[in-house]
Amino acid sequence: MSRKKDKILGEERRKLILKWLHEADGPLTGSTLAHKTNVSRQVIVQDISLLKAKSHPIIATSQGYILMKTEEKQLVRRKIVCSHPPDPDLTKDELYTMVDHGAKVIDVTVEHPLYGDLTGSLLLQNRKDVDNFIKGFEEKKATLLSELTDGIHLHTIEASNETMIEEVKKALLQKGYLVT
Repeated sequence: MSRKKDKILGEERRKLILKWLHEADGPLTGSTLAHKTNVSRQVIVQDISLLKAKSHPIIATSQGYILMKTEEKQLVRRKIVCSHPPDPDLTKDELYTMVDHGAKVIDVTVEHPLYGDLTGSLLLQNRKDVDNFIKGFEEKKATLLSELTDGIHLHTIEASNETMIEEVKKALLQKGYLVT
């Protein structure tokens, strides 16, 4: 049996996963990592959990796994409060508005009456990311977090400067999405 088809075991596999995540330009799915290492997706989920337990900054997004890299330049992060009916078309328009104005949408948070803050990682920085998020939402027949709160939700957004953040907020306000 060739080495390529052999299962890559434990620690070696986790070192490769870290290497691939570090080199990746975007998210890597569990299925992709499973295929590359000739193990099941569940083994990859366990590997990711073990790597996270060792303080590797890996996050799971709807597009796959990402290794958080330290940014060389200082970025500005802000939380903004938005509201609109929980509708995929409105969500898509809201997200497009943010990325079109240069922001990266880091996450979405809602306040649940029983569980407190529930946050979903998004990491959307362009229209393609938004389209993939909406496509995944529709294919999985998932529900939006904002359905739990009648449309009220928070986004953490990131941009290269405060002016860009203000432009995003102004555009969202004009569309009626921003709560002030």
